[in-house]
Amino acid sequence: MEMAADTIFALASGAGRAGVAVFRLSGPQAGAVVKRLCGGDLPRPRQATLRWLIDPAEKGEGARIDQGLVIWFPGPASFTGEDVAEFHLHGGIAVVNGFAATLVGIEGVRAAEAGEFTRRAFDNGKLDLAEVEGLADLIGAETEMQRRQALRQLGGGLTELCGRWREELVAAAAFLTAEIDFADEELPEGVGEEGLRRLSALRADIERHLADSNRGEILRRGVRVAILGVPNAGKSSLLNRLARREVAIVSSEAGTTRDIIEVHLDLGGLPVIALDTAGLRAAENAVEQEGVRRALAAAEEADIRLLLLDGQSWPEFGGALQGVAREGAMVAVSKADMLSAAACDAIREKGWLPLSAKTGDGVDQLLELLAGRIATEFAVGDGGVLTRQRHHAHLRDCLDCLEAAACAAAAGGEVELIAEDVRRAGLALGRITGRVDVEDILDVVFGEFCIGK
Repeated sequence: MEMAADTIFALASGAGRAGVAVFRLSGPQAGAVVKRLCGGDLPRPRQATLRWLIDPAEKGEGARIDQGLVIWFPGPASFTGEDVAEFHLHGGIAVVNGFAATLVGIEGVRAAEAGEFTRRAFDNGKLDLAEVEGLADLIGAETEMQRRQALRQLGGGLTELCGRWREELVAAAAFLTAEIDFADEELPEGVGEEGLRRLSALRADIERHLADSNRGEILRRGVRVAILGVPNAGKSSLLNRLARREVAIVSSEAGTTRDIIEVHLDLGGLPVIALDTAGLRAAENAVEQEGVRRALAAAEEADIRLLLLDGQSWPEFGGALQGVAREGAMVAVSKADMLSAAACDAIREKGWLPLSAKTGDGVDQLLELLAGRIATEFAVGDGGVLTRQRHHAHLRDCLDCLEAAACAAAAGGEVELIAEDVRRAGLALGRITGRVDVEDILDVVFGEFCIGK
């Protein structure tokens, strides 16, 4: 693919004062720019070289911007596939602003847009679209499990899976079309049946990945845990204990929480978004009614529901709570510090967990139970993982085409129709990695990146 005409640059290390600032430069003029800034020959490829960086528009001592490390990556052996240079400078604001102003003053050089470096890597065949998404996820990863999943994606896990599916698709198509195209020739017995068998196995494998309960996507964005209960059950106090800081207002006045409050947690590398919700009851005014509506909506969208019963009235389990107590909901009883040992034992006998946000008793056990459940239900294994809705959508399109091809082949249909269904299935797979017909989603994908990447 033809390289872009402009040479682009960006501060890749982030804004603000720091010990080191890293600028990246990519494009056809990168080598010439390095020579102008360093006043000499290009450094040896992929070796950090200490150089004075000079503003070519200035003279004398004032021309020096800073002394730093320069690394030269001649294309195509670079991140973008173009000629690339990195400048590691001191991270003072004056140095950063001065160097950026110098680059802007060079004809043919401009500041990069968000994601433009990665877009060039995609355009030049250095990354496919699934790997690009993995890179975006890696930059945004907040927990260990998110990091691992992103690295698998960036390393080609989903790309390899789609490639294997495509090979199976081609093999199955060859068997199916051979029996129809060469019906008058002497072919091994059962050629068509072998094609149908392969197609059936491929469909089953794709269906298995589609039936993953969106694990990859949930892990990428975080497992949403809605804390639900009646007013004054201790939901906000529990959220504050989980966050280890005051994020929610705690008051003896019922109905204090009106909106959804989110706290991001890291449970042993598993990402969790805990949601404090309004108390569920017959609301007394319009504002509280809206809070209850949002609480019910959060309950509906949550991956896990945590029902928190008021320890002072815990045997009661009905009314508004009954409506959100779907199968699999976790149940805890608050204010355990005000309960007798016998009452706590009775709570445990029901399979519930007594806890106290005030003293912290039972909170660690709650986190352990929550982490265990998330690891069981949402953690993903090795290999390719579907991490976005578009992955599922393209695979469903592929599956529909495979089913159409199988039905046509079983009925002895025309080879042209079978071949068209197979071709469409291959196109759907290709859209996952971004090698066909994806212009409509490229801006969205690359828009996720920060400047400099």
